[in-house]
Amino acid sequence: MRLVSIIAGCILFLSGASANADDARPVIVAFGDSLTAGYGADPGRSYPDNLQRDLDRLGYAYHVENLGISGETTADGLARVATVIARKPRIVILEFGGNDGLRGIPIEAARANLDQMMARLAAAHIRILLAGITLPPNYGQDYIRPFQAMYRDLGVKYHVPVIPFLLAEVFERHLFQADGIHPTAEGYALVAQTVLRYLEPMLGVPPKPKKG
Repeated sequence: MRLVSIIAGCILFLSGASANADDARPVIVAFGDSLTAGYGADPGRSYPDNLQRDLDRLGYAYHVENLGISGETTADGLARVATVIARKPRIVILEFGGNDGLRGIPIEAARANLDQMMARLAAAHIRILLAGITLPPNYGQDYIRPFQAMYRDLGVKYHVPVIPFLLAEVFERHLFQADGIHPTAEGYALVAQTVLRYLEPMLGVPPKPKKG
C-alpha cells in the first residue's frame, strides 16, 4: 500500500509540476485522504477545487493543489510528505487520520505519523493548517476522545491553527453520499467554506479590491 501511495504521489507531483509550470502564484497544498481528493464527486467539485474558486472570488492570489489520495492513512501520508515539500508550498492543509480511526489503528501510531509529517513540514518553513476529523459514536468514547485530542495536542505543539472537525458544516443527511462518510458535491463546497475561515488569517495579504 505504501509503495502504491509513493507512486501515486509521484504521478501527482509530475502532473502538477507540468500543469502549473507557468503559475507564479504561491502554492497552497491540500494534502490528505479521500476527503481532500473529493471521493465520489465529479471532477472539479472537491473541497480544494471549491477553495480555489473562493480564493479567486475574494481576490487572493494563491494556487491550490490537490494532493489528496483516497484510502490513505497517516502512514501513507508520511511516506509521501517529501513530495509535498518538493512543491515548495506556502501553506499545507494537512488532513489525515480518518482512515486510521475507521480501521482501529492505535492512536499512538497515528499521532506519531502526523507528528513526523508536521515536523518535516515545519523544518521546511511551510505553514500548516491541521484539519481534524472525528469518528462515529459506535467507536466508543474511550477511543474517540483521545483521537480528537490528537489534533488539538499537535496543534499546540507546533503552534498551528486546527480545524476541530472538517465536516462540521456538513450536518444534514442529504449532504452526504450513500456511505454516510463522504460529502456530496454540495457538501464539499461547505467544507471549503469551513477551511477558508481558518485559512484566511494565514494568507498574509489583504484581498485585492473587487472590480465593479
